[in-house]
Amino acid sequence: QIFINNEWHDAVSKKTFPTVNPATGEVICQVAEGDKADVDKAVKAARAAFQLGSPWRRMDASHRGKLLNRLADLIERDRAYLAALETLDNGKPYSISYLVDLDMVVKCLRYFAGWADKFHGKTIPLDGDFFCYTRHEPVGVCGQIIPWNFPLLMQAWKLGPALATGNVIVMKVAEQTPLSALYVANLIKEAGFPPGVVNIIPGYGPTAGAAISSHMDVDKVAFTGLHRGKGGKAAAESNLNPNIIMSDADMDWAVDQAHFALFFNQGQCCCAGSRTYVQEDIYKEFVERSVEKAKSRVVGNPFDFKTEQGPQVDEEQYKKILGYISAGQREGAKLLCGGSPAADRGYFIQPTVFGEVQDNMTIAREEIFGPVMQILKFKTIEEVIERANDSKYGLAAAVFTKDLDKANYVSQALRAGTVWVNCYDVFGAQAPFGGYKASGNGRELGEYGLEAYVEVKNVTIKIPQKNS
Repeated sequence: QIFINNEWHDAVSKKTFPTVNPATGEVICQVAEGDKADVDKAVKAARAAFQLGSPWRRMDASHRGKLLNRLADLIERDRAYLAALETLDNGKPYSISYLVDLDMVVKCLRYFAGWADKFHGKTIPLDGDFFCYTRHEPVGVCGQIIPWNFPLLMQAWKLGPALATGNVIVMKVAEQTPLSALYVANLIKEAGFPPGVVNIIPGYGPTAGAAISSHMDVDKVAFTGLHRGKGGKAAAESNLNPNIIMSDADMDWAVDQAHFALFFNQGQCCCAGSRTYVQEDIYKEFVERSVEKAKSRVVGNPFDFKTEQGPQVDEEQYKKILGYISAGQREGAKLLCGGSPAADRGYFIQPTVFGEVQDNMTIAREEIFGPVMQILKFKTIEEVIERANDSKYGLAAAVFTKDLDKANYVSQALRAGTVWVNCYDVFGAQAPFGGYKASGNGRELGEYGLEAYVEVKNVTIKIPQKNS
């Protein structure tokens, strides 16, 4: 159902849609299909919760932090159940859902809970007999649209800063993976958030998502996912991220990390290291060892603790990825392993590695968002920097080298919002994340992640006399 005003509702249209287990292709259940009418109801509830004098607006900032901490406690209490829902609906291995995603969800909410009464304005020593200060005021009604690859984690990334700063929320969850985020709605009510502060709508992007992003009573839209048009406030993220392996890198570590950078979460990461650039004098060995590692990757039942890779999220992604693999073969890339379905049912794909990839090939120019590794060759630092930056995207990048001067030079030259040096996919609630160029506007996480959720108001008062 749809969560509005701390209550559960059927869709106004009474429509539902199926959510599917990607490991089997079978329908798990029917979910209410929200659209414009439901968004209107949710925005109305959020606007009422944000009125001056409402319980939410009058609540102490420290108490907002207390509610966020309580929500984190409840998620931790129900961690096993939430991880199971995430795996059932998304297909990622249960061990990852439980140990990685849920751990980061709890840490994220607790981090922003701590900011609730610490992100504030200041007094300003204005010339003349004036008292000048700033206030950090909540933006208001925030539309939030979250993706399917990390449903719970992306929900926490959006809820944490918005609620810590006193906003109200209308959130659309991805139609592929609505279950875990909807379960959290129960916990939001149990934690004690007032009615209307958080409203959660399952539905499709062109209907529910478009209704949120175009609603005249929504003050801000935060969006993570594939952006299909110029949405004004909306930001897109894409995963053409360069991972540069210098000839002096620790080979064992670089192979392991490059494998992790690409194949983690079935390759369904906005920050996946999808363009692996390897210096020519180590290229042959690196490719051979990468293929060996990919062949040993365990694909199977996501509830089996031995499984490293589950299915892709749905049939559409599954077919799209297989299409990219075919394109790579047609255009002359060398298929070194994988390239085919990995099971008779469900949306499993073999870990796939391409060598001899050229920059102009489709698999090097378009995001695949799947378990397909492209390994490209380079000669010089200047060359690889130019090639790495030759993209309209700039979300993340990495460089592996034992030379600190090289690492520093490359990290400054790469046009990306995050650069990892001798590591990959290192995240923390404390560190900002976001992209350059077409990979997004603004930052999430860290103190920087709070800035998009406040308006800074300058108040200047005439006083009889100023004294220092």
